[in-house]
Amino acid sequence: MAGPLGAIIGRYPKSSTASNDGDTQMRGIIKGNRKCRDIVFLILFIAFWVAMIVNSSFGFNQGNPLRLNYGLDYKGNVCGNKHGNPDLRELEIKYWVNPNQVYESGVKNSQFKLADARSICLMECPFPSEDSLNWVCDYPEGEIRGKINMDVWINSNYDYYESLSVEMRNSSLHLQGPCYPVIFPSVNVHWSCQFIARPSNGSLHHWQEMGGVSINEDIIIDKAIHKSINSRSAVLKRYVADVGKSWGVLIVCGGILPLFLSVIWLLMIRYFVAAMTWITVAVFNVLIISVTMFYYLKAGWIGNDAITPIIGEHDPYIHVSGREQNHIKAVAVFMTIIMAISILSSLAIIRRILMATSVLKVAAKVIGEVQALIIFPIIPYTLLAIFYMFWFSAALHLFSSGQILQNDCKSNCCAYDLKSDKVICDRCCGYSIHYTPHIAIAIFFHLFGCYWATQFFIAFSATVIAGSVASYYWARDQTSVRSCT
Repeated sequence: MAGPLGAIIGRYPKSSTASNDGDTQMRGIIKGNRKCRDIVFLILFIAFWVAMIVNSSFGFNQGNPLRLNYGLDYKGNVCGNKHGNPDLRELEIKYWVNPNQVYESGVKNSQFKLADARSICLMECPFPSEDSLNWVCDYPEGEIRGKINMDVWINSNYDYYESLSVEMRNSSLHLQGPCYPVIFPSVNVHWSCQFIARPSNGSLHHWQEMGGVSINEDIIIDKAIHKSINSRSAVLKRYVADVGKSWGVLIVCGGILPLFLSVIWLLMIRYFVAAMTWITVAVFNVLIISVTMFYYLKAGWIGNDAITPIIGEHDPYIHVSGREQNHIKAVAVFMTIIMAISILSSLAIIRRILMATSVLKVAAKVIGEVQALIIFPIIPYTLLAIFYMFWFSAALHLFSSGQILQNDCKSNCCAYDLKSDKVICDRCCGYSIHYTPHIAIAIFFHLFGCYWATQFFIAFSATVIAGSVASYYWARDQTSVRSCT
């Protein structure tokens, strides 16, 4: 290599003679009275990092990223949580077992909330049968636990109605459990079973023949769940959860690939400087157009690959809308505007692009003399990558932090309790994640911390590179540091 990183690291690329002023220069090394000159800011910056660590520790202690995607069951467990009671690994989909409670939660001015409707975690959304009546029963506990364990319960499609006593069957026919009829078809929408307000005639007929209570069939049962799934807070949680689930893509496309391409770009500046301005502008516009077309595909304006909130296989005649679809369309429109501005701007600055070629020629000379410039950016890049891994992990836990507490509902939520072997009407409310005001402050501080740390690493890198380039550019033909000042 022709030399290290100039004045910041140590020497000029070219040798220089010793100056009479030994305090200013010695063997090409810039000497000066270097020391920390902003003690107050240094203390503030150290305090910031301590606060970031404490803030993140709170998130790691209180948060659970599973809460961002999956719902809560009637026992307060997070669906899919292997540490739940019982073990709910692979049981990731939330299903509301009592359709009348879902209907009541959607009635205007009703005091009953969907969060208090009895729900359970399943592997897939149940589907009604036309030949018989399917059931979804509570987790096996108490006397039932001695006959059926969790594995048998899952393999029997969550149905042990035939094993119930007369009292339990009578309670089930009043929609008080422990078993509930599957009357409405449902589909997996963002890990919750969205009811389709078209009851199965066969199942409904069997239910009525058995003496079951009346079941509301209004469209409200569909809208109540749809409104909950598409609430602003639920959508925000899903966006944050998507970041956590796409960590592999982020590492490859947001980390390894950009680093590789940036090194290629620097090498191309070194050897193909005359064409690099045009190549850069052309590649940038191609990328903008490609991203815009990708959003057109996902918005459904081109082809048949539009995003859908429904997860897994489903009836093609079932369509469920979601906020994310509207967001994709809005981003597609925004990218169209950006694409137009990019192309028009590229045409308008053709003369300046020619000027940029001259600047890049100087940059190519610098890279040729100070070749460490190609390697040095890896250092701040690595530090920033380590910070981002820590930051994203802490962010997921902060966004999911809070306490799971049972709601204080005053509605009729009576349900059969298998442990006490009777119907209970107290302690039957649902569970919700309760957030305190300081969690919002912690999240905003965490976001600000990302911005500050990112700018610090960028400024650190820019300072070193600027000092190296300046020491070469202004003193490349001089023998004295005095002459470059």
